Amino acid sequence: MPQADLPTAVAPSTAPDEGDWIALISGYIKDGALVIGLAVAAVGFLWVAYVGFAKFNEARQGKAEWAEVGVLAVVGAVVLIFASYLLTEASKIF
Repeated sequence: MPQADLPTAVAPSTAPDEGDWIALISGYIKDGALVIGLAVAAVGFLWVAYVGFAKFNEARQGKAEWAEVGVLAVVGAVVLIFASYLLTEASKIF
């Protein structure tokens, strides 16, 4: 049989019973949603870092005040913590 050499698919993290296709698909959807959530968090972190570096550069050139850099750092940290909290709570929905 030519399919004998194919590797078996990795089961989702929910570990559904054998033959339960609905639970299998639901598990894959949950795992995909978690990966998308992690990607959103990573993009948010990169965005805050980019804006922070840009504001730091403006402050070094005298175009912005150093207080703006501090406010951006605090607000950026709060936004990232809040986004992480929301993504953690959203992962429990499935």
